[in-house]
Order: sequence, then structure tokens, then C-alpha cells
Amino acid sequence: MTYFILTRSGKVISTSSVQHVTQEDVRNDDTKAKVDRFNEEVRAKLNEEEHMIPVPDGENTLDDTTQNLRLLAQLADQDRNTVQGNGDSDEVRKSYATNVEDALKGNEDEFDQLDSLIGATVQFDKPEGVAYGKVTKRATDDKGAGIGTANKNPLLDTREFEIQMDDGTFEKYQANVIAENIYAQTDDEGRETLLLEEIYGHRTDGNAIPISRGYTLNRNGEQRKKVTTAGWHIKVRWTDGSTDELPLSVVKESNPIELAEYAVVAGVTEEPAFAWWVPHVLRTRNRIIKKAHVIKKAAKYWRTKNKFGIELPHSVEEALALDKKNGNTFWRDALKKEMGNVRIAFHPEERYSAEDVRKRKAKHLIAFTEIKCHVVFDVKMDFTRKARFVAGGHLTDAPACMTYSSVVSRDSVRLAFMIAALNGLEVSATDVGNAYLNAECREKVWFQAGLECGEEDEGKVMIITRALYGLKSSGAAWRAMFSDFIINQLGFSSTIVDQDVYRRKSFYKDENGVTVPYYELLLVYVDDVLLVSKSPNDVMDKIGKTFRLKEGYGKPTTYLGAEVFQHRDTNNRPSWALGSGKYVKNVVTQVKAMLNEDGESLKPYTKKERSHLGPIHPDYHPELESSDLLGDDLHSRYQQIIGMLRWAVELGRIDIQVDVAIMSQYLAAPRIGHLEAVYGIVRYLDQYPDRRLVMSAIPIQYPDDVENGFNHNADWKDFYGEMVEEDPAGMPVPLGEAVKIRTYLDADHAGNVVTRRSHTGILIFVNNSLIVQYSKKQNTVESATFGAEMVAMRVARDLTVALRIKLKMFGVPIDGPADFFC
Repeated sequence: MTYFILTRSGKVISTSSVQHVTQEDVRNDDTKAKVDRFNEEVRAKLNEEEHMIPVPDGENTLDDTTQNLRLLAQLADQDRNTVQGNGDSDEVRKSYATNVEDALKGNEDEFDQLDSLIGATVQFDKPEGVAYGKVTKRATDDKGAGIGTANKNPLLDTREFEIQMDDGTFEKYQANVIAENIYAQTDDEGRETLLLEEIYGHRTDGNAIPISRGYTLNRNGEQRKKVTTAGWHIKVRWTDGSTDELPLSVVKESNPIELAEYAVVAGVTEEPAFAWWVPHVLRTRNRIIKKAHVIKKAAKYWRTKNKFGIELPHSVEEALALDKKNGNTFWRDALKKEMGNVRIAFHPEERYSAEDVRKRKAKHLIAFTEIKCHVVFDVKMDFTRKARFVAGGHLTDAPACMTYSSVVSRDSVRLAFMIAALNGLEVSATDVGNAYLNAECREKVWFQAGLECGEEDEGKVMIITRALYGLKSSGAAWRAMFSDFIINQLGFSSTIVDQDVYRRKSFYKDENGVTVPYYELLLVYVDDVLLVSKSPNDVMDKIGKTFRLKEGYGKPTTYLGAEVFQHRDTNNRPSWALGSGKYVKNVVTQVKAMLNEDGESLKPYTKKERSHLGPIHPDYHPELESSDLLGDDLHSRYQQIIGMLRWAVELGRIDIQVDVAIMSQYLAAPRIGHLEAVYGIVRYLDQYPDRRLVMSAIPIQYPDDVENGFNHNADWKDFYGEMVEEDPAGMPVPLGEAVKIRTYLDADHAGNVVTRRSHTGILIFVNNSLIVQYSKKQNTVESATFGAEMVAMRVARDLTVALRIKLKMFGVPIDGPADFFC
């Protein structure tokens, strides 16, 4: 392939070896300066008279940029629409193959084989009511040729089809009208859902088993009910008015509770086809209903009457009443601010009322699901009022492919701070305001507006068009939209190993004026953005121009609940530290408040416990606990406290990780002694609330006795052969300072004296930064300490390999193999 190149002298040359300037090159100041100089010289040359192309009077001229863009678009269209042929119009039409039916010269059988609409059932809204019809065949003219022209876009398809209506008459409709009616009746995946309205009867055939033969005998001579559904057919009526007679097994699978209730009313529960499963389904139904009432009664939000001494409303009417009672407008102002932000997420349907839509009179909304929306009220720590408008996403059935949304991992966040300290990079953070509302809604949903939408819109049908908080698909919609912006607008690329960490090659000049390449890292946790770069303001400004940032951007003080501190190590080298003091103190305060409600408090350390001021005394074995099981309220409290302690571990409190992991094994059935042990962990946190995890980039230096303990000259080829570490696909060229990995692991053999299962603990450092922490019960029972240690070694090896791959995909050089201490 030959390229035509415009030189700086204004001449055009041809060559087959070309390397274009990339976005990455332009971020290098030296390369950008060369490009700018080239453009200036070419522009100057092209402005000379000898390069001017005379334009006749009266013709429009275009500037260089517009002309180039138009030329590129024309070339792209020519390339995309190229058709091989002899110039004959028939040849061109066959090449495009957009109307194959016409080549069949009106053969009816062949038409029917090609048309995907044949056999489709269509619903039409007519003045006299809903009518149904089935597409039978393609309509033809007097010569037998098909009427209309096919189009890949069904709504532009003008072919006509004959439809047999449910009253036996035939009507003709164009394909675009048929397609429009079909799409209006389907969900996002093209499926039409028939909802059961009622079961109105049944019948049996000769295969039904009579009651006299409804049992079998086991080996002990005991009767067992036969498991059968044979011979029974259930008559059902759907919400669209149609009826069906379906096998009992099908209805039992799709609507077991409705069928069980019908069996009771129809008096057939003793029949073998029902006797073996109906009692179980009815008991399950009763438990579900009872559990739902308990959950509703115990829901934390609805039980909360006050926060920070301020009364919380639970409805818009109650919020306005509180304002009136208190003589202020705090809740009204919070509600006005929230609704002003979310108002772009929905628009009113002016033509139909909510009742019309429920009766399926609005054809274009037939496939839409009605949901409920409500406002959640809260009080911030600075006592300002907050309102959040939330959609009832639990009322929709969105597929998993629409709802999954990943977030950046804890390990990646720690690595980012360590890399910043390692290479002298700046860290900047920001929070995107009302992030979800920037993305389009992936679901077909509507709601009836309440008082929060304003008096003029109250009661109207509101169509949701943006990813509103509460919808199952909103998180995934926002993530996909923001990821596309990061990749296509900011020029980053995903690191793949962590889909929410993005990498971009950039350049800076050191103190000697030398251009140094490095990688910028951008991390995303839903709407929280963390950037590691030499010049973070440029990227943050671009994000701020497209999205609303809550409080601008700058050096982080908190991230994902952890406090972030700037720190200087022993070499006076700047680094970062992650703390959990505020969160831990809040946990202690909440637990003390729980105990205060019971008239109790955190117990002081006993004389025995003072000898070991850890979270739990090493002599305590929770598996031997024989105290009474906790009641429902204390069981819920146990789970709540364990959840809070787990997050404290995530924030860096590794000193309680093993104890929390052990006590988490009893979440299903905790006892009074287990709760007391958990109170002991909280008491330990009350004694030592402030701990920081420093992301130090200081290189690892072992003492001589440790360094000499490694056998650097060992030859393992006889065991493993010529082994070479495999690099991940798409790995970038490593840039910046190299890092060293060390892994510590241990296992307490048969730590659980009942099951004899061991517990594994692993810590992995990159330089002097703790990146990975692991504490978990082993899946197997090992007969010796050696076996437990080997199980821990295998897990540690896997975690270390995964960390090495992550570092490589982040573009970080690794200094030699990882060192293991066990």
C-alpha cells in the first residue's frame, strides 16, 4: 500500500512506510511542538499564490478544516459503499441484497419462507377494543409481485401482509405498522409476556392417577405420596383476555401459589397430582407473607424517628408538616433541590391518564412497567437536611446483563497511592454529582407523579428516560456511559485486570529538562474518581466540563470511607496513609447506643483479659460456645455489628481481621457468648481507635541474616524444567521505578477444635506497602501442620501471581521474584 504525504515544503511525495502521530505522541510536549511547527509551515506554504486554487465568482468556499472533514467523510462513504459489479443496476442491487424477495418474481411459497413476520401474532387497539390477528402471508398485486419494498429497518419496511383477525376476517397492513405494534407489546429483549389473570377450571384425561393408587410403599412398608402431575390440564385466562389449557406441570412451575390456592377452592388437594406438593407450597407462602411483614416492620429507615436529635419524615406530606410545625423550610428546600436535579430523568405523558395506561389504552406504553417512587429523607453530619428521590426498582425484572456493574478493588486503590509515592506523582479526587442521571434508562418504566413532582404534575404519568436511583439497571448504565467517556474522550484504556482502573501514557520533564514517559492511572468507584498523574488538573477539567462535580476536585481527604493523609516516611519522602479513625469511632458510638437502649454498656477488661489486650483472648473458642441462641432482635444486631467490623477491616484495620473472620462464621445462628465476643472486638477498637496504613514506597531491605537465608543459587530445573513467567496479553511497556513483592503466610493447624479445620492468614507487601490481606477458614481438614501450611502456600501463590499480573497491566516494573516468608 502506498501513502501520499504532504511535506513541510508543500510538496506531495509517495511512500509505503508511514507512522502516524497518535494521541499519546501529542501528550509529549516535544512531539506536540514539532506537529505545531509543521502545521504552521504547511499553512504558510499553502497561503502562497502558487498554491492558491482560483475559485469562480459566486461559489462558496470552505475553510481547511471543514473541507478536510467533508473530504474524509466522502472517502469513508465511498469505501463503505463500494460494490463490485459491471455497472449494471441489477448487479448493484444483487450486491446490496436489500430486496431479495423481488428476485423471486412473486412466488408465494418463497415469499412466506423469507418473511420473518409470517406467523407473528399482533395486537391492535381499535375503537371497539383490543383485537388480535395472525400474519398469514405476503400481499401481492395483480401480477403476483410483492407489494412494497423491504428495508433492514422494520419501521421503514413498506411491504404489505395479510392478517387473519380473531373474528375470521382478513385485513392488510404494512410491515412497519405490524412491527410498531409488535415492539409496543414486547420488553427490552423482544419477549411478549403473558400474565396470569385467573385459573378458571381443569380437566383430566385417562392418564390421571386415582386417589386409590396415589401412594407407594418404601422398604419399611411406609406409605409415600406419589410424585406425579400426569393426566391433569389447567384452564387459565391471561391478562390480554385470551385463554389456554396447559399441562399441570407447566402451571405449577410458573404459578405454584395460584395453582395451590385454586386446588383448595376446587377441592382437589387430595388428588395425587396435588397432594404431594400443595401443602408445602401453602406453608411456604405463609412463611413468605409472615417474613415480609417482619421485614417491613423491622426496616431500619421506617423505624428511625430521629437522627442527631432531628425528627425524620417518612413522606413528602410529613416533611412539609414538620416544616410548618418547626417554622422553617429546611425539608422543603432539600426536596426542591433534589427534584430540581432529578427532573431531567422523566417527562410527563400528557395524552393518557394513569388509569388509561393501566387499562392498556396507551399503545406505545403497553410494554412499560409501572413502578412506585418515593422520597427518602436524611440528616447529614452537619445537620443539613437531605432528600433523595428513589425509584422502586424491585418491581421490575431486569436481566442480569443489564444490571451488573463493577467497581474498583481495594487492592487497586492501595496500589495507586503507592505508585504515586513511588514515582512522585500527584493524586486528585472528585465526586460526580447525580451521576446516574447522566446515563439513559435501560428499562421501560413509568410512575404516577406524587406531590414531590409539583402540584401541576401530581397524578400524571411520568415516563422515566434517565438512569434514576433505585432502578436495577442504573448502576450498569452509568458505568458503561462513564467508561465510554474515559476511553473515547479522555484517551485512557482499561487495564483489563481491574476494569475500573484506566491507564494512559503521558510525559513530563524532569529537573534536567529530559522528557520522561510514565502512566497516568484513573480509578472509578461508581461516582468517586481518583486520578494519579503529574498534571491531574487537565484531566479533571475535562471531566468537569462534561459532568457536574459536587465540590470540584483536589487532593483527597477521604476515599470510600477511609481518611486519606499525606505522610512523610523515614527518608522524608512524601507518601500517603489511609486511616479509619472516624469510621471506627462512629462504630463504637453506635454499638454503645445499642447497649444503652438495653440498659447496658461495654464491659471493662477483666484481670485475665488485661494480660492480652487483643480483640479476643486467644484461649476463647467460639465453636465450643454453649450459651443460648440469640433472639431475632439480637441476631439482627450481631449481623449488623459484624458488617460494620468487616468494613473497618476493608479500611485497613488488619489487627482485627482474623477475629472478625472467625466470628463471621456464626452469622446464621449466633449465641449469646458470640455476641459478647463481638462486643469485645468493639471494646478493643474503643481502646485503640486510630490506626493508619501507610502506602510507603521505600524499597525493601532485608537484614544480612534474612538475605543470606535465601538460596539464590538453587537450581529447580530438575523439578520444574525451563519455566518462564507468562506475561498477560496486552501488557504495556513497564515505566517508572521498579517494585519488590514479599508475601507472609501462616496457618493455625486444627484451630477449630470441633471440625479440626485450619485458618489461613496472608499479607502481601509491595515495597513497604500492605496491598493484599487475606484471612479465611480452610476448606479441607489437614492431618499435619505441613498440610495446613501447604494449603496456605497455594492460596498465597495464587494471590501473588494475580498481584504480579495486576502490576504488569498497570505498567509497573517488578524487581525479580516475590519473596515468601512462612
